[in-house]
Amino acid sequence: NLDLLFYASRQTGDPKYKNIAITHANTTLKNHFRPDASSYHLVSYNNDGTVEPKQTHQGKNDDSSWARGQAWAVYGYTACYRETQDTTFLNFAVKVADMIMNRVKTDDAIPYWDYDAPVTEETPRDASAASVTASALIELSTMVPDGKKYLDYAEKILKSLSGDAYLAKVGENQGFILMHSTGSLPNGSEIDTPLNYADYYYLEALKRFMDLKGISYKNL
Repeated sequence: NLDLLFYASRQTGDPKYKNIAITHANTTLKNHFRPDASSYHLVSYNNDGTVEPKQTHQGKNDDSSWARGQAWAVYGYTACYRETQDTTFLNFAVKVADMIMNRVKTDDAIPYWDYDAPVTEETPRDASAASVTASALIELSTMVPDGKKYLDYAEKILKSLSGDAYLAKVGENQGFILMHSTGSLPNGSEIDTPLNYADYYYLEALKRFMDLKGISYKNL
């Protein structure tokens, strides 16, 4: 939701939406994250601002690292730095990015639906988490001195998503681009299925990569 709030302030000239985004980001930074920079999914607040139990509704359990939640974190804090130039957000985006690159152990860099899920042949991946992560890391790579490692990792993700294992053939997959995303496995919802936000962030990541590399679609 952060990008939407920043966009609203740019379009209206009213800073209140940007200020809401910054307040939300700082509150989340304070309460959502564990020492290793992994995050909870949901934090509920009392009316006085104190924190109720921290939970992870779409992950394996409350203390696990739900894959798409980690992706939203690096995406959100990268966006916050872009819009504010506050290095607190940049430094934290780097911490989350490094955590993701360390925790995702799959050969193709497409995470399982939860970093702490037991791994079997049936454990579903989450292409949507990979798409969000790739797009974020491409932008992050332009903001830090050692950006190449983030760009290289994002490129690995994009190559995996663009291969036969994840990229659907034209006319198949209900018209979606990517296969093998996971919405909410604990709730039995959207398991190993296409998701619109997987496609959106995949296309955004491709555009960011092409713009950064100076690649024209017409010259592919």
